[in-house]
Amino acid sequence: MVLGAWIGWEFIVRNWAMMSIIATVVAMVAIPALVLSRYIRIMLNILKDTPPPLSMGPLDFDRMEGQIVRFRSFDGTSLRGMFLFGDPSQGYKGTILFCHEFASDMYSCVRYTRSLLEAGFDVFSFDFRGHGDSSHQEDYQPRQWVSDREVDDVHGAIAFLEDYLESQGRPADLGIFGISRGAAAAIIASMRNPAVKAIVTDGLFSTDATLEMLMKRWACIFAKVRFVYENHPDAFWKFLRWVLFICAHWKFRCRYPSVRRALKKMTPRPILMIHGDRDSYIPTDLARVLYRIAPDPKSLWVVPLAKHNQAVVVDPAEYRARTVEFFEHRLYGQPTGEASQRPIAQGA
Repeated sequence: MVLGAWIGWEFIVRNWAMMSIIATVVAMVAIPALVLSRYIRIMLNILKDTPPPLSMGPLDFDRMEGQIVRFRSFDGTSLRGMFLFGDPSQGYKGTILFCHEFASDMYSCVRYTRSLLEAGFDVFSFDFRGHGDSSHQEDYQPRQWVSDREVDDVHGAIAFLEDYLESQGRPADLGIFGISRGAAAAIIASMRNPAVKAIVTDGLFSTDATLEMLMKRWACIFAKVRFVYENHPDAFWKFLRWVLFICAHWKFRCRYPSVRRALKKMTPRPILMIHGDRDSYIPTDLARVLYRIAPDPKSLWVVPLAKHNQAVVVDPAEYRARTVEFFEHRLYGQPTGEASQRPIAQGA
């Protein structure tokens, strides 16, 4: 027993340098791994459970009924859509694809586009998967963060409208009007699609930038030492975000694409961004970042006193004027054909 202890002690003495190095390496790997795992675990819960902003009440608008159709998402999922035809006395000015916000449905288009209908634009609205009467998937839970599934839905809607307009003898030129998550899906799907000629967004955000903001905001929960969490380098947050999305892809069975990247790669086309200056969900600083990235021609209207998606309520007259003027100049200003009589959409 004594001999064995002496041999063990001699081994430690002779190899103390190597063992010290091993212990240091283990500490350098294990401690950051524990810190990262704690960050990731809490951020996955935020990604999963963050409630959407309250942006619409049950009496916020008068519902309009249109012509119902069914069509397929880019991945084959069955979706429900609706045509609303504009005032025939104004002549046909173009077709607007409306992409609703999370936890809403296709009927909410009236809240934002009634003035466009009155001005002579047709509006096509649809229910994203997991909303309204579109298909619900057992392996996918929609959240307020735009995923590749919602992008596929917008791709499907664009393709459906291209076929429809061509069947009516009209140019397959579209405007897109997206709200919050719907705006994010619209930007990503439109990135290089030549059919989309003009885009209006309201409450646009990029999931990666928003989650990074939340990570920094709630870091005091993750780290016990204030000096540590206030002095993480930018590389740490980028790495954490990268790991988070890898884990989210595995856990939630979808990918969360970046609006920032899509705007950097976007084929230039006119974009009007609308944002509330009291949006506590997506601060105006983040909106301005996206605006700076977006290609020209572009414009940003930050609405005083408006919260998330509330610009249309805070300043409805200016909202109507800006959106109608934008699409009349950027979509109707292009050749759209001479057809003045509105055709009846056929179900799919």
